[in-house]
Amino acid sequence: MSNNDRINLFTISDPKIKTLHITWIAFFLTFMVWFNHAPLLVFIKEAFDLTSQQIKALMILNVALTIPARILIGILVDKIGPRKVYSALLVTSGFICLGFAFAQSYQQLALLRFLMGFVGAGFVIGIRMVGEWFPHKSVGIAEGIYGGWGNFGSAASAMLLPTLAMLYGGENGWRYAIATTGIVAGLYGIFYYRVARNTPKGSTYFKPKKHGGLEVTSRRDLYLYLLMNIPMYIALGVLSWKLSPSGVALISSDVMHAIWIVLALLFAYQSHKIWHVNHEHLAQGVPQRDRYKFRQVAILNWAYFVTFGSELAVVSMLPLFFLETFNSLDPVKAGLLASGFAVMNLVARPTGGWFSDNFGRRKSLLILIGGLGLGYRRSQGKIAAT
Repeated sequence: MSNNDRINLFTISDPKIKTLHITWIAFFLTFMVWFNHAPLLVFIKEAFDLTSQQIKALMILNVALTIPARILIGILVDKIGPRKVYSALLVTSGFICLGFAFAQSYQQLALLRFLMGFVGAGFVIGIRMVGEWFPHKSVGIAEGIYGGWGNFGSAASAMLLPTLAMLYGGENGWRYAIATTGIVAGLYGIFYYRVARNTPKGSTYFKPKKHGGLEVTSRRDLYLYLLMNIPMYIALGVLSWKLSPSGVALISSDVMHAIWIVLALLFAYQSHKIWHVNHEHLAQGVPQRDRYKFRQVAILNWAYFVTFGSELAVVSMLPLFFLETFNSLDPVKAGLLASGFAVMNLVARPTGGWFSDNFGRRKSLLILIGGLGLGYRRSQGKIAAT
């Protein structure tokens, strides 16, 4: 890596460093808002007299919308650019957060938590923004810094919000703590719109000719692409079943069946868009130099599923797990302990980016996923011992 490609985070006068900082702060706030309920679940559970099943449903709802939201947000980013999309996402999530903070029933909590899953798409926006501003030799570590500090938002929620709720005091302290994060996110969305730019001066922001799907380079890859979308709709269908009378009885059986019909229609529509994007250029033939294997994308999808997916699960439940497992802990201490998991993003993501820039993507990914499996295995043994 040449000196020109090195990243000095303190040179704020450099436009690309400035862009990196304002973008990771945006991502940080999306994660802070997304997981602001996790360290306060004990207060929410008491305020609404919730069962363990209802708490689990809230945690599932919080991430249920994220996958389809990322697809939609990705399309919007390609079409109108990350600056406008990130700003709109922050402002919108701020309003949803305020609604959740002052919800008066479990049904309202569930609906707003489900909608809050949309903010989890913020990661996609910043990846495109950082990729536009940094050269390929340093984009790995730049996106690692962006991702690490952004994911730290969930740790910040775990560390700060229980204390903030107690400082506000009273039975509504948790509401004011959550509302505070929503207000900050909304205001920052306005700031981001005013300050951020999609590309460096003189650069062109390239947009795809067709929207709604990824271009593949062979018929076989097209069929694999279509198959890769099926698990998302199955997962959403199972979620609606869990919310029906067979689970927590949040929705009726008729509503569940209506959701299944909507999911089937959405899958048909998405499949149509993917076919529309690809059939013409596949019929004409794709030049050899432009071809790639979609299975590489599929492998990365599954790698992201087991890494980030497992992180979401742990971040959602860890504060409450510590509270229920160790009776000596209060919400503040449980939040501080739980934050340690997400704090590691500050080291792990930039390190992963540095490995990627210097040793290649494939080898780095294999090493890091192997380390993840070993870490979870050892953690499982420790938990069983307690």
